[in-house]
Amino acid sequence: MLVSHYFELAEHVTGGISESVAHQRKMLDRLDVSYTTRPTLDADVMHFNLMGPRSVWYAKRARSKGIPVVANTHVTAEDFGDSFRFTNALARPLKPYLRWAYGHADALVCPSAYNQDLIDTYTDVPTTVVSNGVDTEKLEGFESLEAEYRERYDLSEPTVFLVGHVIKRKGLETFVELARARPEIDFAWFGPLDLSLKGRETTALIENAPENCTFTGFVDDIRGAFAAGDVFCFPTHEENEGIALLEAMAAGKPVVVRDIETFSWLADGEDSLKVSPDPGEPDVEAFAAAIDDLTDASRRETLGEAAAARVEPFSLAPVADSYRALYDEVTAE
Repeated sequence: MLVSHYFELAEHVTGGISESVAHQRKMLDRLDVSYTTRPTLDADVMHFNLMGPRSVWYAKRARSKGIPVVANTHVTAEDFGDSFRFTNALARPLKPYLRWAYGHADALVCPSAYNQDLIDTYTDVPTTVVSNGVDTEKLEGFESLEAEYRERYDLSEPTVFLVGHVIKRKGLETFVELARARPEIDFAWFGPLDLSLKGRETTALIENAPENCTFTGFVDDIRGAFAAGDVFCFPTHEENEGIALLEAMAAGKPVVVRDIETFSWLADGEDSLKVSPDPGEPDVEAFAAAIDDLTDASRRETLGEAAAARVEPFSLAPVADSYRALYDEVTAE
């Protein structure tokens, strides 16, 4: 079997999508599945990770030749808003485009049950839930970086942290105001920080953050984030899955998340703390209560161990088996 595993705009897209593609290719290597990163009609399966115009062009021709087309649904209009400058304006026309683009696949891969339910409102193409997965090998040895990264960013235990692009949708305002409400605790957001790509509201939140709220910008070794951070706080408003969350859990960090449908697989008080503010109640008060609960080191350790156990099914080995089963299914039809 030869898979054309194509990632359109790979040189321009970073973050979760890029990580997912890297995971998939690592899994293909483990499965000993032959693949090319070029779009080619000589393949047995064409697998697209971003349904841009070039991918759609190849998908249409592949299907006309009887070559099955698999596509990941990393992008939704709902997930696109409140990300970078102009994304809100683009989110509305994006939805009809994605409905059309995803309609050119024979099978769609959704990273979560929530994303699957959403995509089912876009198209009637068959969908399968396959996690983006977590690469535990990437995290190996992260503990050894604790002292270096705490000193580099002047962080003290317990540090509340987040990993990924600094964007409004991921709960930036809540994160900043939570730091303001708990000045005795260090907060750190590890991830790319290009203000030229941010809207004015996002830029203002970053520039006016309190002194105990650090935005590190790009980190050369992301393991340092999981070494220096003690409580992973993820107040995101919309998420298709959240690879950084899976990584934090795999690193044994207790996680605090907004209680949204995406995280329905987590159990509040058992493997996570899920925050669901009452209507009219400021986000910061509800999240602050969860953070206060985790200032106790033994509580953090207990919840972190449970998080690590819960995320084991998301490791690359079982996820790879799911991809192999999907490829076998589409080529047998």
